[in-house]
Amino acid sequence: MRRIPRMFRLAVLGTAATVLLTGCLGSSDSGSGDQDANRNSDAKKVELVIGSNSVKGGKSSAGAEFTEDVLIPKFVEAQKAKGVDVTVKFQGDGSDDEVYKQKLALSLSNKAGPDLFSIDGIWVGEFAQAGYIKPLTDTVGDAAKVDGWDGWKQIPDSVQQLGSFDGERYGVPGGTDGRVLYFNKKLFAQAGLPADWQPKSWDDITAAGQALKKLPGVTPIQINAGTAMGEATTMQGTLPLLVGTGATINTDGKWLGNTPQIRQVLDFYKSIYSTGLGDPILQREAKGRDKSFAEFAANKIGILLEGDYFWRSVVEPKAGVAKMADRDSAVGYALIPASKPGAGVKGQDFVSMSGGGATAINPNTKFPQQAWELLQFMNSAEMVKASLAGAAKITQRTDVNTEVLASDPMLTFVATKVLPLTQYRPGLAEYPKISAALQQATADVVGGKTTDAAAKSYQTAVEAAAGSKDKVTSN
Repeated sequence: MRRIPRMFRLAVLGTAATVLLTGCLGSSDSGSGDQDANRNSDAKKVELVIGSNSVKGGKSSAGAEFTEDVLIPKFVEAQKAKGVDVTVKFQGDGSDDEVYKQKLALSLSNKAGPDLFSIDGIWVGEFAQAGYIKPLTDTVGDAAKVDGWDGWKQIPDSVQQLGSFDGERYGVPGGTDGRVLYFNKKLFAQAGLPADWQPKSWDDITAAGQALKKLPGVTPIQINAGTAMGEATTMQGTLPLLVGTGATINTDGKWLGNTPQIRQVLDFYKSIYSTGLGDPILQREAKGRDKSFAEFAANKIGILLEGDYFWRSVVEPKAGVAKMADRDSAVGYALIPASKPGAGVKGQDFVSMSGGGATAINPNTKFPQQAWELLQFMNSAEMVKASLAGAAKITQRTDVNTEVLASDPMLTFVATKVLPLTQYRPGLAEYPKISAALQQATADVVGGKTTDAAAKSYQTAVEAAAGSKDKVTSN
């Protein structure tokens, strides 16, 4: 019997888990081992269930509405034209992400669950290692059929990482994002800095910070740090900087411990927060990230490392949480440089980190071929565009991005310049604890500890999270 990972050994999940265990019409509840990928491929009456952590009127309501009101009717109509009577049901949830993950894992471990389901990209490896999902070529049973889907040509290789693990495709990625350096052009002009600023190294960032430091009441640089900001510290701080040193947090099955690259990242934090270029108090406040948004919008922060979410939802002139009426003229954006030219991962001059999710097929579905058809359909240009409901947002597809982002130069910048060079978090069970260790290491440095002391404590935390020293690299 396959061993269920520790995090999925749940004593009680209550009736909500039972819904996932029994609520799928299309999945087999008794499959084991390898199955015939062509089972029921000629069926003229098909039942499928789509699972997602979204619900009308609640969590991610727009996604649930699109799936139920647009996607499913369109797919049923298309299948009817082919002479196939398809019933597709939507199994929505509205739980916290971790609760949804646990419920889904439990149902899949019992060979039940929806036929297709959405998961966070950082869960893919974990689910794959547990055997809850399999490579699409195994589930669909035909590598030529999977690899021949024309949609792959529209999804950059970097973005395909979202649904991949160990070089295999486990699902099709959904929308994604990218991280950049934002800068306040008004403050830059006052400091004598260029309006088309594009740093080529970390030294260029701190040099701009020194120029901004001369302006009264201005915090030159904000790069998220500490534990209060949680995953924002990791995604808008440590990981983008780390890939700028040429390293990734997990390589060849080993986590990065107390290495020169980790110390280089911590040194950079120290160069900002021990010299007055950044506000160390802001990193400790419970609402520090929100406060940093407000301060940037009020022309009190010069440089900010954030995702495209900041542009379209935070400083958005009409509906943003920290509106900037002059956003389009006052806010600049630049690629995140490697520590120095060519020093980034894969020898890159510029780097980024991205997030997002993917949709996978249940290996035990009764209808793998029809599930693959539905997966392709939901990721077609027509459906991806329809899912946006007129909003300008980065999708997984280049052709859709070219069309829907045409009037937004910043999002076009992310889609065309950032996504081709971005990286993603490793989809492994230990990652959340590794992330927490990174956050604590930055908190230690910002709080006054030496880089060496913070890095040594980080090493201890990573070894505990990984389960053994053998799974951690250090030198």
